[in-house]
Amino acid sequence: MAVGKVVVNVDGGSRGNPGPAAAGAVAADTDGNVLLERGAYIGVETNNVAEYRALLLGLELARELGAREVEVINDSELVAKQISGAYRVKHAGLKPLYLEALEALRGFESATVRSVRREHNTRADALVNEALDARLQAR
Repeated sequence: MAVGKVVVNVDGGSRGNPGPAAAGAVAADTDGNVLLERGAYIGVETNNVAEYRALLLGLELARELGAREVEVINDSELVAKQISGAYRVKHAGLKPLYLEALEALRGFESATVRSVRREHNTRADALVNEALDARLQAR
């Protein structure tokens, strides 16, 4: 199933910083119809690492859908501004994830990353919490 453009809402979070962390991504067509969604537990990480893992998860969903264009929406201004080049990546632990994200973004004909307020990213946030709750209950 190939689609021209997908809009991917992503979110990452940790309970504690660092703490148990997860990433969530929801890929939709330009009309808002959900095509694919996924949440994943990623281990004990910082919130910023979780946000980058969510970005990478969202790009993975877009690739699975065969998208040529991707618009990534997250609620991390830090990640959006680092990807756009407005902020430098100072933290050594984020640099490999940043470089991996840039490489993944280059795989699309067109790609943007922007941030929105948390309340406009509720489904991706819910997937993070579902993945964390499932992992913590399984213990």
